[in-house]
Amino acid sequence: MTANQNTLPRAVLWDVDGTLVDSLEYHWLSWRTALSNEGYTLTREQFMSTFGRRNDEILRTYFGPQITPERILRISLDKEEQYREMVRRRGIEPLPGVRRWLDQLKAAGWRQAIASSAPSLNLEVILAALDVKDRFDAIVSAEEVERGKPDPQIFLAAAAKVQTPPARCIVVEDAPAGTEAARRAGMRAIGVLTTHATLEADLVVKTLDELDETAFAALLAEAR
Repeated sequence: MTANQNTLPRAVLWDVDGTLVDSLEYHWLSWRTALSNEGYTLTREQFMSTFGRRNDEILRTYFGPQITPERILRISLDKEEQYREMVRRRGIEPLPGVRRWLDQLKAAGWRQAIASSAPSLNLEVILAALDVKDRFDAIVSAEEVERGKPDPQIFLAAAAKVQTPPARCIVVEDAPAGTEAARRAGMRAIGVLTTHATLEADLVVKTLDELDETAFAALLAEAR
């Protein structure tokens, strides 16, 4: 490694749902209720097949391309307010290893960003509930990109916000669309098996607690 490479910034780009927190049940309940209000019966299988994608993409999958922007907005607002109320009322905990790694990476000088398909209001509620907002240097939400994962746009936007080259970024994800987006962005990925049985990533673990102390640095070194 040259001196120049040694001084380049390093960054970890975090997905939120299924990565920082296990929010799947809250999302399931809020989607089911919001769609029931529209006369649509959502199955668990349908929900799981679209989990982690943008709301507009999810609703076009359920209702077809003919769904109007107005209806997308109405259902989305209903669903997300229900979701946030559940987080506020019931609380939410970080997944195993999350708090330790957020602290260790920050102490080691890594830049950290949120890169999530969730709306910004949801991210604010989650980060407030966990009391970890100060660990992050940037946040990129669904409103800031035109295309959802597996398009790499959200990760490239997050890398730009923390002024770190994509090749010096590691993505932490729980969904196939997310790990594919990381690959397309030219980034390494750690896959966490929270919501899916298998993932294609550079490193796959059941929880972040399984990672040894050098995992992130070693993965970045391996990328070179």
